[in-house]
Amino acid sequence: MKDLVSYTEFLVKSLCKEPELVKVESFDSDEEATILEIIVHSSDMATIIGRNGKMISAIRTLIQAYCALNGNKKVKVNVDSF
Repeated sequence: MKDLVSYTEFLVKSLCKEPELVKVESFDSDEEATILEIIVHSSDMATIIGRNGKMISAIRTLIQAYCALNGNKKVKVNVDSF
């Protein structure tokens, strides 16, 4: 799971204006899925969500593809700001 967190941090930090404030945590919710919690600064929230949610949808797709290639279980991605 450490690789998944670092991969997600790389993706999100490359999009943010304040990459030092990005935090990604991984939680096991049940047997079927892992929850990734992405926390960004409120000024970067619009960038991460994107117009009509297209950016976060693309990020979720990349994370799920990464998991599929590495044999991990399903991942749910949540985004929040502070």
